[in-house]
Amino acid sequence: MKKLLQGIAAFRKSLTEEKRRLFASLALGQKPDALLIACSDSRVVPNLFASTNPGDLFVLRNIGNLIPPCNDAFDNSVSAALEFATFSLNVQDIIICGHSECGAMQAIADIAAQPDTPKPDHLRAWLRHGQGACHIPPPNSHLSKVNQLSQTNTLLQLQHLMSYPFIQEKVEQGRLHLHGWWFDIAQAGVYSYDPQRKKFILIE
Repeated sequence: MKKLLQGIAAFRKSLTEEKRRLFASLALGQKPDALLIACSDSRVVPNLFASTNPGDLFVLRNIGNLIPPCNDAFDNSVSAALEFATFSLNVQDIIICGHSECGAMQAIADIAAQPDTPKPDHLRAWLRHGQGACHIPPPNSHLSKVNQLSQTNTLLQLQHLMSYPFIQEKVEQGRLHLHGWWFDIAQAGVYSYDPQRKKFILIE
């Protein structure tokens, strides 16, 4: 906690006049370029690796960067974020961003290998939205099993996004574009899924 408080104090002291003007303008409203759906993992910081400013990204984070399918959305928080981003903020891009060494993916792999593996009830219920990734052929087979699963999970969540009629309609009309990203923590590299080449390609 002390580190957080020191960071807040340092942030206030280092604010430039340009940044002060930026925050003053953001107080009047937001118009982000994209909705980015990422994992809650503390090592994944989208605004850092995407070099974005406040106001550029509308970010949704949860365990495993999961999207419940439309007909299985028992938790309305994700579907509410999708509706707000597409209808109120009118974003033109949605990015699902998985990452390497993901604890949620390891938990899904453990459950797939041993269904009776003890897991807290709420976590097990939530992770079911990623279990289908175990049955998708990995696009980059040279990776570890957990990292392969993380990439196939990113592809699965893109499928889940398309289960929402309002998402599908906007995509088909060309008003919304979906993207799959994958962040390699060790290499600090971000990969984007190329549907034509059927693999994740390093963004350079």
